[in-house]
Order: sequence, then C-alpha cells, then structure tokens
Amino acid sequence: MVRRAMGSRSAGRGAVRGARRPEVRLPELRAWSGGGLEPDGDYDGLEFREADLAGQDGAGARFMDCALTGCVVDEAGLGRARVLDSVLTGLRGVGTQLAESTFRDVELVDARLGGAQMHGAVLERVVIRGGKIDFLNLREARLTDVVFESCVLVEPDFAGARLERVEFADCALRAADFGNATLEDVDLRGAAPLEITRGLGRLSGAVISTGQLLDLAPALAAELGMRVE
Repeated sequence: MVRRAMGSRSAGRGAVRGARRPEVRLPELRAWSGGGLEPDGDYDGLEFREADLAGQDGAGARFMDCALTGCVVDEAGLGRARVLDSVLTGLRGVGTQLAESTFRDVELVDARLGGAQMHGAVLERVVIRGGKIDFLNLREARLTDVVFESCVLVEPDFAGARLERVEFADCALRAADFGNATLEDVDLRGAAPLEITRGLGRLSGAVISTGQLLDLAPALAAELGMRVE
C-alpha cells in the first residue's frame, strides 16, 4: 500500500486550516474466505465483497489494507476495532457497534448506516463521502483531519467530542448536537442545511458563512438567553 496525506482544497481559505485528506492505494487484495469474523482477528490485504457481517463479533479486530464493498453490518460487534489504510464502500446496516474503534487513513464511501455507535472512537485522516448516516453517535470521540463530503448526516451526536481540522463540504447537517464539544479549525461553511439543536455556544473554533449566521441567529439568541423583539 502506498499512501500520502493530501491537503484539502480548502486549506488556506480564510483563517481555518484545512483537513489533510488520505490518499489510499490498496495493494493486490486476496478475497476473504468467509467463515465469520473473530474477536481480535487480524485481517490484512483482504477484500470483503458483499459479505454478510450482520451480528458477527469482530471486537478488537484489525483491518489493514482492506476493501469492504457492499457489506451488511447490522449490529456487527466491532468495538475497539482498528481500520487502517482501507476503503469501505457501500456499507449498509443499523446499530453497528464501533465504540472506541480507530479509523486512520480511511475512505468511507456511499454508506447507508443508522444508529452507528462510535462513542469514544478515534478518526484520523478520514473522508466520509456520499451516502446517508442517521443518528451517528460520536460522543467523546476524537476527530482529526476528517472530511464529511457530499453526504447527509441526520441527528449526529458530537457531544463531548474533540474536532480538529474537520470539514463539512457540500454536506447536509441536520439536528446536530455539539454539546460540550471542543472545536478547532472546523469548517462548517459547506454544510447546507446547517441545523444545530444543541451546543451553539461551543462553536468557538469553527467558521461559518454570513448566511449561516443569519439562519442560526434565532437559535443562537435562545442559547444565550437573549430576547429578540
């Protein structure tokens, strides 16, 4: 696998530092033979194509230089898993358990997920492109150099998370929770719509557009206890 981190196209735009995007180049892959995931399993240079991983227990497993394409991950147990230098395309599932997992140099493309549990996870140099993710739980997670691009996020929960060099590019962000989150160089200008239900007072360290500020003004006034008459 050959990879290099790439600066985002928006780097240097305004005062915000852009996220470093991964460029993942997979080696020649071997087809996964199936048989089910194993806790603390080690998966290196494998292609999982249209595999049914629903309900399987891969807690603590390591996926290195892997491609997961069209896989079903309903209620898959992947807590504390490590996904490194990999491309995940067309994943679909509800209730996938990914608490305290690590994603580093990963592309997640066209996912259709609901209720993915990623509290306490670590995401570093990750691009989430296309698809729709409902009720994503990223509480207390750490996101560094992460790009949400051309995707739809419905009620994502970033409460207590730390976001550094995170971009939302051509991304719908609906009913997001940033309560107690810490933001640094977070670019929200590409989010449309930008809907924040909690944590508006935690947006120090983020950049938004003038139009977004006007849209958020009523909720921001309410968050600060201001009366507008």
